[in-house]
Amino acid sequence: MKTLTTDALTAVKEVRDGDTVLVGGFGMAGMPVELIDALIEHGAGDLTIVSNNAGNGDTGLAALLAAGRVRKMVCSFPRQSDSWVFDGLYRAGKIELELVPQGNLAERMRAAGAGIGAFFCPTGVGTPIAEGRETRQINGREYVLEYPIHGDVALIRAHHADRLGNLVYRKTARNFGPVMATAARTTIAQVSQIVETGELDPEAIVTPSIYVDRLVEVTP
Repeated sequence: MKTLTTDALTAVKEVRDGDTVLVGGFGMAGMPVELIDALIEHGAGDLTIVSNNAGNGDTGLAALLAAGRVRKMVCSFPRQSDSWVFDGLYRAGKIELELVPQGNLAERMRAAGAGIGAFFCPTGVGTPIAEGRETRQINGREYVLEYPIHGDVALIRAHHADRLGNLVYRKTARNFGPVMATAARTTIAQVSQIVETGELDPEAIVTPSIYVDRLVEVTP
């Protein structure tokens, strides 16, 4: 049995200052907004946030940034038309940025979950991303050494869960949730409904319960 609750604040209460937090979502699709709002209320700061984007508009991850709780952002798309919160903080020197190509971001988290110490990848070769990094020629092609991204906590959003913590996702809201769940020490999943064990189609389960520690039911 997992920790089941409808109180998002209770679910995030053990996030500590300085933690690395993996936040699911592709833009707003699949972003665990209620968990992020609870994290803001909780008050943890000096966080490293790993996510695809650096916030959209003024809600969700952007609100966490605006609250001054984030020291460093690790992401693939820090600048979009509605990423004014991050843009302002970065230009003012109030936040660090590690830019990671999207495929590398996903693979680095997958590597963390799989116990892989490091891997070589061709993405980024010949660009500023590869400067100062170890490279290797493999079969006539140059590769850059990449290290896993481990999270202290993962905040993800799924569609439904059973009481054991098995998760199913809804369409594109799935995005980074599955790899983040495997890469974090503690995974907190926000879902729209928790059903009894055995009610989910086993073939539809993407994230097995072994990777999930807490479930928060947030009704639409």
